Amino acid sequence: MRILIVAPSWLGDAVMMGSLLARLKARAPAPRIAVLAPLALEDVVRRMPGVDEVIENPFAHGALRLGGRWRLGRALAGRFEAAIVLPQSFKSALVPWFAGVPRRTGFIGEARHLLLNDARPLDEARLPRLVDRFCLLAEPPGAAAPADAPAPRLGVSAGAADAARTRFGLVTGRPAVAFCVGAEYGPAKRWPAVHFAALATIAAAHGMDVWLLGSKRDAGIGAEVAVAASGAVVDLVGRTSLGDAIELLSGAAAVVSNDSGLMHVAAALGRPLVALYGSSSPAFTPPLSPAAAILTEALACSPCFERRCPLGHLKCLNDLAPQRVWQALQAQLGQTVALA
Repeated sequence: MRILIVAPSWLGDAVMMGSLLARLKARAPAPRIAVLAPLALEDVVRRMPGVDEVIENPFAHGALRLGGRWRLGRALAGRFEAAIVLPQSFKSALVPWFAGVPRRTGFIGEARHLLLNDARPLDEARLPRLVDRFCLLAEPPGAAAPADAPAPRLGVSAGAADAARTRFGLVTGRPAVAFCVGAEYGPAKRWPAVHFAALATIAAAHGMDVWLLGSKRDAGIGAEVAVAASGAVVDLVGRTSLGDAIELLSGAAAVVSNDSGLMHVAAALGRPLVALYGSSSPAFTPPLSPAAAILTEALACSPCFERRCPLGHLKCLNDLAPQRVWQALQAQLGQTVALA
């Protein structure tokens, strides 16, 4: 069996796709799996156990480009017996349809009945977690819930992690904690820069290096944290590729992160993790790792799932005090690192 997986466009969702891959690979005989993924996610997809091939999805998020999708589909014709389409858009189902894949599985949405011949209803209340929804698509039609959702994993060698530290001049002999300061969705998912800076000052005083990680779009908040922390951090925000960030996270003693794609990367790497939730919900997209601690204020207005606080106070994150996060981080570090 050869299966084509159409991957999500968001980093965190793509990491959770790893659970579906594990479910599929557990079949006997194991299928050969190709993943159609955006180039920006190739570094993470290639590190997922169970991926035999990565095919670049060249279409920008939201772009139709019907002719281009037809040409890609025809280039893949005859290569796959089944396809699983994880995004719920009409556009995302076009390539497997143009490729003539015999069985095309996905959830009902955006008038996709023509494109999917195994279109499944989704009971969101029954399956609040995104990872369970993905894994349900590995089950036979009619299943109400997946048998299980194995935690996603990413593979990084110790040598690659050491090389990344050397490449960025981070070899100091001290344990390091990585702060993932951004969140692509919006400011209602970002812990304040002054709080990150206060936490960095505490960690540095306890003999730890502090690395700031994030994408180029997070560079502003990274610089803000660096200034407020007065030399207590190494600001790598926007300076690393996704592959670099994965390798650095794999070698960190612990990670503190907003609910973001890098949070899911840290969880999949099995790193001790403190995950900070504001407008989003750990009931929907939790870090899938027993080494993760989740912190949330659980206000009456949360989760609102808004990009910006609709009430203007952002208490869900402003009231999440650095000392509380430090206590959670100490508990995580106590499992692996003796603090100074």
